[in-house]
Amino acid sequence: MTQDPEGHVSVLIADDQALVRAGFRAILETQPGISVCGEAGDGREAVEQARILRPDVVLMDIQMPEVDGLEATRSLLHDADLELAVLMLTTFDLDAYVYDALRAGASGFLLKDTPPEDLVAAIRVVARGDALIAPGITKRLIEQFAQTAPITTPPPSLAELTPREAEVLILVASGLSNGEIAEELVLSQATVKTHVKRILSKLGLRDRVQAVVLAYEAGLVLPGSRSTTTSG
Repeated sequence: MTQDPEGHVSVLIADDQALVRAGFRAILETQPGISVCGEAGDGREAVEQARILRPDVVLMDIQMPEVDGLEATRSLLHDADLELAVLMLTTFDLDAYVYDALRAGASGFLLKDTPPEDLVAAIRVVARGDALIAPGITKRLIEQFAQTAPITTPPPSLAELTPREAEVLILVASGLSNGEIAEELVLSQATVKTHVKRILSKLGLRDRVQAVVLAYEAGLVLPGSRSTTTSG
C-alpha cells in the first residue's frame, strides 16, 4: 500500500446511510495520521470517488443500492491503476456475502458495531498491506469456508512451496496468527512472517485472507483437520 513518508492514511467511506458515514468520519478525523478524503452513498459512487481521490483504504458497506459493495470491490481491485485496500463493513458477522467479499479481494472484514479503537487499528492494518478479519469470528468464518468453499484444481504455483511453507499455509488457513504459528512450529515470529510473505509472493496473493480462500478451495485444509490432500 502506498502511503506518504509520514505514514498518513487517507480513507474513503462508502455507506448508503448518511448517519453511519458521519459517525465513521467523526471517529477517524480525531485520529493522528488518518484523514477522510471523501464519502460515497453507493457502490458506483464509491468506485468513481476512489478513482478521483486515490484513497489508501475504502471502508465499504456490503449492502448498498444500485451497485453493492461486492461489485464495487471487484471493480476497484481489478483496476491496475489503483493501489488501495478495501475494508468491508456489515451488520452481521456471518453475512451471506462475507465469503464472496473475501474472494473479491477485500483485505478486511468488520462489523459496524466494532469499537472505535478497533476500527482505527483495522484501517492501519490493511493500509500496511496486511489482512484483517474481526476478532472473535475468524474461526467461525473459516468453518463456513470449510462448508461452502468449492473444491477446485490446485494452482500449479502450490508446487513451488517448500514443505515448511506448505505447513505454514495450512496453519494460516486454520485461523492461527503468526504468533500462534511460531509457537506451534517453534519458530520466531519474524521467521513465520518471512514464510508468509514468501507464500503470498509465490502464489500471487494479496494477503493472508486470500491464502485462506485458496487453501480451502484447493482442498489443502479439510473440516476438522490440518492435513493436506495433495501428494508429493
